[in-house]
Amino acid sequence: MKTYLVTGAAGFIGANYIKYILAKHDDIKVVVLDALTYAGNLGTIAKNIDDDRCFFVKGDICDRILADELFAKFKFDYVVNFAAESHVDRSIENPQLFLQTNILGTQNLLDAARRAWVTGKDEFGYPTWRKGVRYHQVSTDEVYGSLGSEGFFKEETPLAPHSPYSASKASADFVVTAYHDTYKMPVTITRCSNNYGPYHFPEKLIPLIIKNILEGKKLPVYGDGTNVRDWLYVEDHCKAIDLVVRKGNEGEVYNVGGHNEKTNIEIVKLTIATIHRLMTSEPHYREVLKKKTKDANGEIAIDWINEDLITFVKDRLGHDQRYAIDPEKITKALGWYPETKFEDGIVKTIIWYLNNQEWVEEVTSGDYQHYYEKMYGKRG
Repeated sequence: MKTYLVTGAAGFIGANYIKYILAKHDDIKVVVLDALTYAGNLGTIAKNIDDDRCFFVKGDICDRILADELFAKFKFDYVVNFAAESHVDRSIENPQLFLQTNILGTQNLLDAARRAWVTGKDEFGYPTWRKGVRYHQVSTDEVYGSLGSEGFFKEETPLAPHSPYSASKASADFVVTAYHDTYKMPVTITRCSNNYGPYHFPEKLIPLIIKNILEGKKLPVYGDGTNVRDWLYVEDHCKAIDLVVRKGNEGEVYNVGGHNEKTNIEIVKLTIATIHRLMTSEPHYREVLKKKTKDANGEIAIDWINEDLITFVKDRLGHDQRYAIDPEKITKALGWYPETKFEDGIVKTIIWYLNNQEWVEEVTSGDYQHYYEKMYGKRG
């Protein structure tokens, strides 16, 4: 029986991860530690929390006393740290919050694990560690900076972050690596490309575009929309993390990419076309539209779901032009590869959102509306 501490698991990737590992592994227990900030929603994982295999604790990863109490009580084998302030726009508005959570929170978890897992010292004075433990840091390709029109980020690519968010994540990666080098702590790091899929908070591009279409709103696109991202279906990412936590080499970094490069404007146009196609072939989906004007046949009209909804807004400060991940290392070492083509994944994602509007309503509270107006309302 392995016991996991999974931080930030009420958020997008973390929630998908615990759903994946609980379904895949019978012999595990999971403790979720989440502060339930703006992008954390307990309802996302409520059905998974049974106080038998999965437990929930509301708390901050910066809280030393709480971290020590949890390690003492549950005797964790694995720590998987998703907890992070993670939206670039928010990091530009409030950099300090990102530094506190993403750097100091990571360091606090590492220290709590070190206090719990160290069993003594070897002949050279290095700590010895309880057998079978692992600290895993979930990071991002944004730590590498920006690419030109060609090439890919590799694990050896120098870190060159450009936003307060990516700088805080790069700093956390350095701290994790330092604990391995200094204390021989058993750690691993994964750096992923842009994720998409179910339970994605609608401040990010794909869920934001879906939500705005369903509400009949304009679709804000930064700059000229030519920024390129490599898109990774979230379940494929969860499979990669599971492999690395259990089988990855200690002290190693693994890049996890989707081989699905798209410009932002391509993403927006494909999402528009996919929603229009789904609502043409399956008219019952039109019932989720807030705009319910009728067409000549008396059905809810969808002719307005077209590219005229796109509006270009002032570009983000320091907006990286292109990200692209080379996952060759994890493919060769662990046999992982991105199974989901973007054209298939985007359909699955849109259908999930069409079928789960109650979840969208739940997470998009008044706080989200204030944030949306602040970030996009005056950029046109």
